[in-house]
Amino acid sequence: MFGSRFGGSSLRVSPKDVPAPDYDPPQPAARAEAVLAGGCFWCTEAVYRELDGVSAVVSGYSGGSAETADYGTVCTGRSEHAEVIQIAYDPAKVSYGELLRIFFAVAHDPTQLNRQGNDVGSQYRSAIFYADAQQKEVAERYIAQLDAAGIYSAPIVTRLEPLAAFFEAEAYHQNYAALHPGQPYIQAVSTPKVEKLRAYFGEALK
Repeated sequence: MFGSRFGGSSLRVSPKDVPAPDYDPPQPAARAEAVLAGGCFWCTEAVYRELDGVSAVVSGYSGGSAETADYGTVCTGRSEHAEVIQIAYDPAKVSYGELLRIFFAVAHDPTQLNRQGNDVGSQYRSAIFYADAQQKEVAERYIAQLDAAGIYSAPIVTRLEPLAAFFEAEAYHQNYAALHPGQPYIQAVSTPKVEKLRAYFGEALK
């Protein structure tokens, strides 16, 4: 299980070079949710738990059926799920576009197809599971903006997928990085992402 969870991103883009979205309309709701897939959910969860305006982050699965939404099956890569995080946030404090900026700048490498480092398989794909037309448009426009700016040396492969369902992962996956700071994978992959977030987006932290 843990043997495949080593190897980081080959991305060499500085987070400061990733611009904020040009299109990021306000959301009137007092509470909103975003579902993102960027490889191992232990690592993406650790990043978003740091952000001001984020009230909860839950690791889980999206993209497949309820019957196969369990870690053992998802790890086979045949269930159509991706490891995802569900982010509950206050749009008055952090926008959907700002969450996407962190996603592309810090949380993962959007140029790796069906993998993140040595974590290989469609369950580790880069994907944005949009809940409505506005989330889809923000994501589409932002990816186009990043592509046009030539931010990355390789094409962005992030998929936009409609959010049909979110399935919460097993309890032992929740808040994994904080509860297991000495775990080798966390030290090698998760901790550097959190450190990068703190270094480049300190003003956005709790």
